[in-house]
Amino acid sequence: MIIIGEKLNGSIPSVAKAIAEKDADLIRERARMQAEAGATFLDVCASVEEAVEVETLKWMIDLVQEVTDTPICVDSPSARSCVAAIPFCKRPGLINSVSLEGDKIDTIFPVIADTDWECVALLCDNDGIPDSVERRMKIFFGIMEKAKQYGIAPSRLHIDPLVVTLGTDQTALTVFADCCRRIKYEYPEIHITSGLSNISFGLPVRKNINQAFMVLAMNAGMDSAIVDPTNKNMIGMIYATNALLERDEKPLFIPENMNTAWITLVNLEIKPQKKLHSQFLLLHLMRKCRRFSN
Repeated sequence: MIIIGEKLNGSIPSVAKAIAEKDADLIRERARMQAEAGATFLDVCASVEEAVEVETLKWMIDLVQEVTDTPICVDSPSARSCVAAIPFCKRPGLINSVSLEGDKIDTIFPVIADTDWECVALLCDNDGIPDSVERRMKIFFGIMEKAKQYGIAPSRLHIDPLVVTLGTDQTALTVFADCCRRIKYEYPEIHITSGLSNISFGLPVRKNINQAFMVLAMNAGMDSAIVDPTNKNMIGMIYATNALLERDEKPLFIPENMNTAWITLVNLEIKPQKKLHSQFLLLHLMRKCRRFSN
């Protein structure tokens, strides 16, 4: 599972305050914590006015790279800001994002075409987020035509079918999952990602909804997500889901992999009322391990 760390985003009040006050220590610490938690990329989003966005991205990226070599995910609604921030990064990372809106794709794809940079592609266009699987797939094929034109391999793309809140659309998961399955059928090597916390926007018990969405989306083919890598419960759920779906690069049931994987699963801050559920999960996985080893 590709984990894109979400905790360096100016839309988060504490990060916005750090940006405004030039609190370098907070930026470094959030970068260090996410890197140590195993993030694949660290999303860096300034969420400031475009006039000062590039200089703010440079300040943030420089601080991140002082404490970790984890690749940067350059995140901005402005394609030109994304392109301008690429030289600040010491190694290829991820651009977030392109779509068929305006000239975004024709601004970013030519710049990253002959590089190792990867890119998030949103299934939306000038009309906004499509309300059906068919319309989203039409946009998907349009994006893939552009990728082919610029020589960008499908394996470098992270397609985001777009998550809408369950509170206003009861088909939010089923539409997303159907897109995932169709996309993976067409291009098995492509990545599928999401800002999964959108599913629970405006609803109670958001963490429970987010975790349930994560499991079901992974089952449909999602292999990348913008999440908090320091959230032990979410990361534990990802490990468990990968094991149950037999998608581990280093399966839990091979002895040399057991220690770190099981520690990740069991070293959760479990409240007393959650112990029974957690014990059931571990028992289920242990039985799976025994069946495999026999």
